[in-house]
Amino acid sequence: MRHPRLPFFVLLTAFLALSGCAASPAASKSRPPVMTSTAFDWDKMEFKPSAKGGVRHVCRAPTPTLDELECHITTLNRGETSHEPHIHPDEEIMVVKEGTVEALVAGEWKRLGPGSVIFQASCVEHTIRNAGATPATYHVFKWNSPGTLEKNNAIKAEIKAAKARANSAAK
Repeated sequence: MRHPRLPFFVLLTAFLALSGCAASPAASKSRPPVMTSTAFDWDKMEFKPSAKGGVRHVCRAPTPTLDELECHITTLNRGETSHEPHIHPDEEIMVVKEGTVEALVAGEWKRLGPGSVIFQASCVEHTIRNAGATPATYHVFKWNSPGTLEKNNAIKAEIKAAKARANSAAK
């Protein structure tokens, strides 16, 4: 005999899982814990060298008010560009620690030195390059407001799918 309430419990469980009201073991493993107040010691951050310079990863985690807060510190060698101009839905602030950079800000190149602050708004093309004679180091703070990270991931997935469709059609 079929239990008359079984469909209700199935629907309730599905609703709770999709709404985030019930945590599954898989979901809790994939999402990092919420970051609370902490301090990051410069001397304990690992410097990961690259062909362009290197990076120190500080944090990348949800906070009590953000889906994700990311901070890293990039060092660019003389004449290097971090990446090609690009856009993304999250916003970021960069603080120049040392050296001279040129940043693409709202369609214009700005030459900036130590202590300068750059704000890159959502969905505005940007990049940064070392324009000085010595390595340039800057701190990057990126955040995803509630809902933005999910939208960003959906956009990335759609772009990836569109590229795959285009590559398939070209063959």
